[in-house]
Amino acid sequence: MSDKPLFGTDGVRGTANLWPMTADMALRIGAAAGRYFRNDGNNGHRVVIGKDTRLSGYMFENALTAGLTSTGMNVLLLGPVPTPAVGLLTTSMRADLGIMISASHNPHHDNGIKFFGPDGFKLSDAAEAEITALVHAGVEPAKAANIGRAKRVDEGRFRYAERLKATFPQGMRLDGLKVVIDCAHGAAHRVAPEVLWELGAEVIPIGTAPDGTNINDGCGSTATDLAARTVLKHGADVGICLDGDADRVMILDETGTVADGDQIMALFAARWARAGRLANNTLVATVMSNLGLERFLEGKGLRLERTAVGDRHVVEAMRAGGHNLGGEQSGHIVMTDYATTGDGLLAGLQFLATMVETGQSASTLTRSFETVPQMLKNVRYAAGTDPLSEPAVKSAIAAAEADLSGKGRLLIRKSGTEPLVRVMAETEDPDLLARVVDGIVAEVEATA
Repeated sequence: MSDKPLFGTDGVRGTANLWPMTADMALRIGAAAGRYFRNDGNNGHRVVIGKDTRLSGYMFENALTAGLTSTGMNVLLLGPVPTPAVGLLTTSMRADLGIMISASHNPHHDNGIKFFGPDGFKLSDAAEAEITALVHAGVEPAKAANIGRAKRVDEGRFRYAERLKATFPQGMRLDGLKVVIDCAHGAAHRVAPEVLWELGAEVIPIGTAPDGTNINDGCGSTATDLAARTVLKHGADVGICLDGDADRVMILDETGTVADGDQIMALFAARWARAGRLANNTLVATVMSNLGLERFLEGKGLRLERTAVGDRHVVEAMRAGGHNLGGEQSGHIVMTDYATTGDGLLAGLQFLATMVETGQSASTLTRSFETVPQMLKNVRYAAGTDPLSEPAVKSAIAAAEADLSGKGRLLIRKSGTEPLVRVMAETEDPDLLARVVDGIVAEVEATA
């Protein structure tokens, strides 16, 4: 077994059939999670498991079920459902644990295992560390009489759909709106078109024919060209692009132009603040969110609280500060009044509700602020080295910060999964932007 960390920034993730995403490791993880949550010998403990549409999902679903039931946990199998549905159903079905088998927006050959606690929120670092320790130590299985049971739950998708519709303004309908919904051949390929149709929209679905290998392939929130062409072809009012597990979204206006998570959060924050709904007049976003968003909020007397990259960090900051709106530029929109994690379809519905309430077009609503030009470059370095500790690199960063002072923003960070230094800057001056980024990149490359 590798001595590398098992859990990353969002559960366990990797290429299917390579460490750590092997059937054997999934069985061990299931047994360790089962022992962690069934630590009193009682046979009443349960776990819900959802998955997206990847071919490897069958393998991991069976392996996790074997590990969990071997320690006495009872397993409820939801089948293909969005990640936020697992968070919801973990609490509504009174489960001790929720598991989502998905690699989100990654290609089909990757997969992952995400964990939710009994409160529907993702597990803490401390809980993941204890589960990792149990994986390495090994787990004694339950006695034969105490082996857990497994059961398919076919109505999970419908429970989630009803919860989504309950978040939509009472009495409001989407009659007259033509909506393109791109489900990325993923977990929401059935529930998303169903919900939109039930609310009255004319639905044009794409990315709804999963075959196990086409998830996120040329479609979804990370590949919006297909949806943009479909919006224009059908004269649609709006496009909603989800990723493979439907926890993130991109909105397309009637011209096919994409609005990222920053623009969606700006719209929601401003409207919620006017209605007195924005807790603490604060939006939580990551260090990657555009400087234009920060300036927009400041102009309205609102506050932006930044976190490390990852929707998990956003949610942790929201819970710690009592905030109810947050997210990422990449399209994770977290509204804790309604859900415990990012929910792309929920965010899409809230956007459609805003269109109906205001009578404004998608293009008007998705242009709250002018984006400050941003440049991001990734520099690979030799494993085992630390280029950010080199004097020449430190000097280049200090010089760039001085050049950008009062004019923009600089962000330097290491990748959490690869030996990469990410160099990002924002400023309205294109020459300055290129100079500061390229200067740092050159110094990092010189140390490689």
